[in-house]
Amino acid sequence: MKLDTYDEVGANTVGCVVENIPPFLRQRPQWVNWRYEERDGKQTKVPYAPRTGRRASTTDLLTWATFEEAVEAYEAGTYSGIGFVFCSADPFVGIDIDNCRNPQTGEVDPHVLDLIERYEDCYVEVSVSGEGIHLITRGKIRGGTKKGDYEIYDQDRYFCMTGVAL
Repeated sequence: MKLDTYDEVGANTVGCVVENIPPFLRQRPQWVNWRYEERDGKQTKVPYAPRTGRRASTTDLLTWATFEEAVEAYEAGTYSGIGFVFCSADPFVGIDIDNCRNPQTGEVDPHVLDLIERYEDCYVEVSVSGEGIHLITRGKIRGGTKKGDYEIYDQDRYFCMTGVAL
């Protein structure tokens, strides 16, 4: 298990507890690695193909790998973490909610907790920043959207996974 609490870019982050990633996600060959890179003066999480070490694409399944391959590349120490790619062939929707969790206390905004409770069959984890959450459930939507601190996608995006279950 690799669990970082402070990374090389100085952000307050969590690492990845790979054994907590649920089997229904592990079995899909939709995994990438990621690492921090500077883009336009800002740190961003760039996806990489575990098999080749080249940049991955959320729209090119040939750049994705199995969960085991992504974990192996992550544990080798080259990457900051692993990521799950949402695609049209899977039954999943990902909801990313930023700025809803206190990373020191773990307290989550009550409105967000109410939202989480509406989903019976879902996986919820703390985001990489420690200040947000990811919710992954079964469903389909038309396109994706971002409004304020809320994002929802069902394809052509990826989540940097932590395995820090909520």
